[in-house]
Amino acid sequence: MLTGLTRALAAATCLTAPAAIAQDATWQPDRPINIIVPWAAGGSTDQVTRVVAPILEEALGTEVVVVNQPGASGSTGTAAALDAPRDGYTWTANAIANNATYAVTGLVPDTSIDDYRIYLHVANVPLVSVNANSEYQDFPALLAAMEDGSVTVGTAGINSSGGMALAAIREGAQSDLSGARMITYDGGNPAVIAAASGEVVATTQLAVEQTEMVRAGRLRPLTVLSDETLEVDGIDPVPPITDFIPDFHVAADYFGVFIPVGAPQEVYDTVDRVWEEHVMNNDALKKYANDRGAVFAPSYGEDALDQAMPVVIAEACSRVTRGEAVIDPSEIGIDCPES
Repeated sequence: MLTGLTRALAAATCLTAPAAIAQDATWQPDRPINIIVPWAAGGSTDQVTRVVAPILEEALGTEVVVVNQPGASGSTGTAAALDAPRDGYTWTANAIANNATYAVTGLVPDTSIDDYRIYLHVANVPLVSVNANSEYQDFPALLAAMEDGSVTVGTAGINSSGGMALAAIREGAQSDLSGARMITYDGGNPAVIAAASGEVVATTQLAVEQTEMVRAGRLRPLTVLSDETLEVDGIDPVPPITDFIPDFHVAADYFGVFIPVGAPQEVYDTVDRVWEEHVMNNDALKKYANDRGAVFAPSYGEDALDQAMPVVIAEACSRVTRGEAVIDPSEIGIDCPES
C-alpha cells in the first residue's frame, strides 16, 4: 500500500463525492454488455476489469463480458469500442491517460476524453524491476547501465504504462538512456513474464502486474515511480524513485471503464448509480488494490475527470516534449504549461 498517496487519494475521493443519483434511472439491459480491454489477458487493465465486471453484472442483472482485443499500444481495441453502435452495450477499459491522449500520437485520430463517460476505480504505479538473477542490485546500478550499457526493457509499448514510465525515467534522468532498448509485447503480463524469464533484463510495467512474480522470487523490484515507498504484503518495501531522482514528477495513473457518448441518457444515469452504490465501497475491489499495490480510488463523471487531469496533462504534454505528438494537445482541450 502507498500510505501517503492512499490518504491523498481517499481525501480527494471524499471531497469530490457526487450528489445522490436520481432514482428514476431505469435502464434495464436486455443482452450482454461487452467491455473491450485493448490489452492482452493478465495485464493491469485486464486484471482489474475482471474484478469489476462481476460487480456490474450483479447490479445490472445482465452478463458483462470482458473481451481482450490487444494491438497498437491499446488503440486497436479502443477504436473498436468507439466504432461500435452507441447503444450502451459496448464499453472499453484502460488507463485514462491513454484514452485521453490517443489522438495526440495519432493512434486513434479525432478523439478525446470527451468521447466517453468516465468510471474510475484504482490508481496504479509503475515498478522498475529486473530478473531475480540480474547483476543489478539497485536502481542507480541499472540507471548507469541504461546510460552506458545494454539493457532490454519489456513493456506493452510506448503508449502503455510501462512505455510511458520508461520515457518518464529518461526525462527525469535528463538523459536519453541510450543503453536502454524497449522490447514491446502485446500487454503488460507478457512483458512482465519476459523479465521474469530472463528474456529481457528489466520491466517498467505496473506494480499490479508484477507483485505475484516478485512474491515468487522471479523479479527483483528496484524502485517505484512514486514519491512514497511501496508497501505490499509479502514484498520488501520498494524505495520511491524520488530517492534517486529528487525532482522526478509523479502523477497518479488512474484506471477505469469508459462508455462512449451517444447512448441513451438512461444508460449513463443507471451506471452512475451502480458505480456509486456498488463499486465505490466494494470490498473485493479494495482487496485487489491492497493485495496488488494499487490505490482504491473510485469516482465517475466530471469528478473522475478532475481527479485524473494531472496525469492526462502530464502524459499529453510529455508526448510533445518527446517528439511523439502529431497534433498539439490543445486541439483536444489539453493545455500544456509553459516551460
